Amino acid sequence: MTQMRWLELLSTIRIGSKKQSSEQARSPFHKDYDRIIFSQSFRQLNRKTQVHPLTQHDAIHTRLTHSLEVSCIGRSLGMLAAEKIKDELPVWISPADVGAIIQAACLAHDIGNPPFGHAGEYAIREWFDDASHGDFLKALSLEEQADVRQFEGNAQGLRLLTKIDYHPNDGGMRLTYATLGAYLKYPWLSKTIESQDNIPASKRAKFGCYQSEKEILKQVAEQLGLIQLDEYHYCRHPLTYLLEAADDICYALIDLEDGIILNMLSYEEVEPIFLALVGEYGVPSELHTPLTTWQQKIAALRGRVMKRLVDEVTTAFAKHHFESLSGQLKGSLLQYCAEDIEIGINRAKNLAREKIFEHPQKAGLEIVAHQSLQHILDAFIPLTTPNKINSFKEGRLMTILSGYGANFSDHHYDNIMQVLDIISKFSDHQAYNLAQELKGNKVGFL
Repeated sequence: MTQMRWLELLSTIRIGSKKQSSEQARSPFHKDYDRIIFSQSFRQLNRKTQVHPLTQHDAIHTRLTHSLEVSCIGRSLGMLAAEKIKDELPVWISPADVGAIIQAACLAHDIGNPPFGHAGEYAIREWFDDASHGDFLKALSLEEQADVRQFEGNAQGLRLLTKIDYHPNDGGMRLTYATLGAYLKYPWLSKTIESQDNIPASKRAKFGCYQSEKEILKQVAEQLGLIQLDEYHYCRHPLTYLLEAADDICYALIDLEDGIILNMLSYEEVEPIFLALVGEYGVPSELHTPLTTWQQKIAALRGRVMKRLVDEVTTAFAKHHFESLSGQLKGSLLQYCAEDIEIGINRAKNLAREKIFEHPQKAGLEIVAHQSLQHILDAFIPLTTPNKINSFKEGRLMTILSGYGANFSDHHYDNIMQVLDIISKFSDHQAYNLAQELKGNKVGFL
């Protein structure tokens, strides 16, 4: 059976780098973390939706605060998992190195998401699905059409990390191959749309790479020794399972806290789920202390739950280590933990689905979000047609796009991708305010 090797999987080589340098203070993987956190794309996650679009409540999670929390859990998972399989790792790799790889990959895991969260993804997909916009797809190959009709934040993130930020078309952030491999949750291309024509935009299969970056995907996979399953389709890097677990843990638990803050849920509905997940790790004393607020209670519960989940997930990772190296591991690591953990996480997700995601307040804001992005696409995508003679208004719109760095060519697909690069970087408030401007309304301040 073919197996991947940690020697290649933990590569410190940087994509696009012209030199290799070392420092005593920072490992190559810590440098990855620093490059991501100082990037403009990461900074712009500050006012992007995690769950609740256009929220004005300062305590509600944004993509930025969510990513920071996921990176903290990811670091703990990486370090403890490395301790449990240390005899299998190269001698020059420490648990702190593995923690730093996953910490950096987790920090970037949502960096390609458009404004308004998943509602933004669906708005972009549905715009290109609209039959009245078919003329803008005629010059594109079926594979290129699949990219835009299935716009995917994960694939957009790979594009940002390797092609857009810092060193355009020359390695992007120039991260190590190890961090890029851990980042790639879906190391394959989009499926041609015929196979998904009857599937709603919100249900289409995820993928991690556009046609425009497929050679980068191949380069990353070959450098790391990822097992090839098909053309431009590879198995996951083993550390990706830890990234996925960190993300699942954070959004399953912390979405519920945001729901309480927004009065969509009560603490009493959430406490039993957390208590069940604590298991034998003990009930925090804060739950029985007089005058303790719900925020203090849930923080204490969350800490106990996360400690247990980190222990359980890393044990599952070590137990199924060789399955992940051979590309045979199916599903998520949470499925290989104690049965009550998967049940508890699913209870948390179901409660969020029923009481938060279907809440009328959230639905109303998502309609505003959807219309805002569709209006921006109405204005900008027609400009991507090569050799187009622009009207006065279109010339003004082109000035706006040029201000964001657009530089169109005779390649229609590339022009469309440039517009999506610009839109995907917008915060919720930038997108909303621009949509108002394009409608001829005075810009409001949110």
